[in-house]
Amino acid sequence: MEYYNNSDFKSVKKVDAHLHINTEDARYLEFAALQNFSILSPNVDAGTPVEKQLSIAAAHRRNYPGNFAFLGTFTTDSFGTAGFVQNVIGQIDRAVEQGASGVKIWKNIGMTLKDSNNRYVMADDPAFDPIFQYLTDKKIPLMAHLGEPRNCWLPLEQMTDSGDYSYFRSHPEYHMLLHPEAPSYEDQINARDNVLKKFPGLTFVASHIASLEWNLDEVAKRLDLYPSMSIDLSARIAHVQRQSIADYEKVRDFFIRYQDRILYGIDITISEGGDRFDAVSSEMLRKWKSDWAYLATDSTQVIENISGDIRGLHLPRTVIDKVYYENVNRHFNAFKK
Repeated sequence: MEYYNNSDFKSVKKVDAHLHINTEDARYLEFAALQNFSILSPNVDAGTPVEKQLSIAAAHRRNYPGNFAFLGTFTTDSFGTAGFVQNVIGQIDRAVEQGASGVKIWKNIGMTLKDSNNRYVMADDPAFDPIFQYLTDKKIPLMAHLGEPRNCWLPLEQMTDSGDYSYFRSHPEYHMLLHPEAPSYEDQINARDNVLKKFPGLTFVASHIASLEWNLDEVAKRLDLYPSMSIDLSARIAHVQRQSIADYEKVRDFFIRYQDRILYGIDITISEGGDRFDAVSSEMLRKWKSDWAYLATDSTQVIENISGDIRGLHLPRTVIDKVYYENVNRHFNAFKK
């Protein structure tokens, strides 16, 4: 069996399948290409206006077709109106016409969106059924960030990852411990699972290890139940590393068993405003190299907020090639070697 090492990082063709490029600054794409990375950039119903995100992404796709692809999205502004479904389908069609490789939905569905009775709207609400059916019929793949890490429902001091601590401290509107009236963690997971049950033919990539990052056994259970579901690793790999300290072989076996259904990504958002290129590109490279060392090699490294050295999983080349490149193409048909 053949393996990569740290010196192979730059020579292997890779895709970051979850990196938000919301800037016209093409230096990030050029920098990624130097590291042999292409970018799949998911648009989301948050931050930069959706139409602006689409304009930026479509331009990058035209200019860098071999190194940049994107997922469109839609707003929920018209939810509850008679024209909601057609409005959303129109947004999906426009994104696809401009080069989108699929669609992304975000955690506002389930966490902030409310109906006219002030009730939270979950992803399995019947109002979304015609939209998911349309995606299924048109064979448009879906990436879904539904729910949040389980840490989201814990006090800050009990959170098991420093990234979660920093995010929820800065975004109390999404720290669900502070919003007991909102749907629970279990509600979020169940709603997502209900969508998978209702639409078994929908190509479905569950972002952030399906919001089940704390327990790969729970992820495996869903992957076995829902053959159309895959996961990406974005912004949750520290949770996997923590589990590999406790049971190294179980984590390694998970990647080998589900090698066809795991996509790599880091989930950094790059927006317009200010010249942050040096700092952001350095952070991208740091994350990329650290994750490569963990997934592809047997080297050890120290990871922030995780006690003890983290030993790399040393996955076979065939597995690494799938996680870093082949799976994203099979799901989204975004890039060609």
